[in-house]
Amino acid sequence: MSAAPATPVPPAASSGGAPSAPAGPPAPAAGPPAPATPARPLVLTADQDLLDDLLRLAAAGGAEPEVADHVAGAVASWRGAPFVLVGWDLAADVLAVGLPRRPSLVLVGTSSAQPEIWRQAVSLGAEHVAFLPEAERWLVERFADSASPRRGRVLAVVGARGGAGATSFAVALSLAAARAGRRTMLVDLDPFGGGVDLAFGAEAVDGPRWADFVGASPPASGEALANALPRCGEVTVLSWSRDGSPDVPSSVVSSLLSAARRGADVVVVDLPRTFDEACRAALGVTDAAVVVCPAEFRAAVAAERVVGTLQLLVEDVRLVVRGPSPTGLTGADVAEAAGVPLAAWLDPEPELDRALDEGRPPGRGGKGPLATVCTSLLADLVPDGA
Repeated sequence: MSAAPATPVPPAASSGGAPSAPAGPPAPAAGPPAPATPARPLVLTADQDLLDDLLRLAAAGGAEPEVADHVAGAVASWRGAPFVLVGWDLAADVLAVGLPRRPSLVLVGTSSAQPEIWRQAVSLGAEHVAFLPEAERWLVERFADSASPRRGRVLAVVGARGGAGATSFAVALSLAAARAGRRTMLVDLDPFGGGVDLAFGAEAVDGPRWADFVGASPPASGEALANALPRCGEVTVLSWSRDGSPDVPSSVVSSLLSAARRGADVVVVDLPRTFDEACRAALGVTDAAVVVCPAEFRAAVAAERVVGTLQLLVEDVRLVVRGPSPTGLTGADVAEAAGVPLAAWLDPEPELDRALDEGRPPGRGGKGPLATVCTSLLADLVPDGA
């Protein structure tokens, strides 16, 4: 349904031939314009119970929505709101008034046993129909998205084979992001990798691990998540507890990474090579993936399989080849076998194993092959202004 043309506001009436007032002192120079106030989500419902639920979910997401209990009160904000929640009780009124269709419109109901809600959703052009309480977490995250201007880049790191050096690379990449002034979070999704907190010598630092989020959703607010997690120097870290962590549901992984990118500029994820549901959930929000591959023939063959799987889920896949090669393979040779362009060749890092054993994270000083490659790659993956 198209909207009626808007009526232009007439200009102010002229005073005709009336004499003009004498000129006074010049007006003071205008100061800098006030920063624009971000538009707020719009909630349109006259159902008090439904409104209470939606305001509770908005508060959990850190948002303060604009509320209208009748259609006339929503007209002024209808177009400019980042998204609109229309209660099922007022859907017919919106259709009767003929408000224009708009993106990011969600029709909210309290029971899936309302067959007419689907007809109304089609007529309204709604993008989603959300039923409470099933859609509560989804709505919390939607509110959180509207409340946070930050949309961090998610960079996944995975090894072509076991022991490829992916965890060391993920740690060094996170430190490169922190050196560049980015608010950085490092997420360890490999339960059998030993824990990235060990690389920082921070296994005893207080704060939640993955096990603490199983059965309890992570905070939707990125700020709250970043403040709760252990901080290892310049980087916020989520790792595994030492007492045998349970499997993490993919829904928890999705929720946590959604919150993480609202609380950080760069989120580096150390991935396992299992590509289970949790791993696939992480790849679903990944902006770029880096495969670390030793310059070995068997590793190159394995990299082809890893790259092929990643490319089904992530558009941007990069290859870093780690030397030396025992048989003289070049980075170009490995990249050709893996079927992906070479992003960087990584020379051996002296004393890397000793540094890890002593809890000194690789690349912290910003010098050496690992730090140099990560700094260069990060500038490409997360350019200024991203």
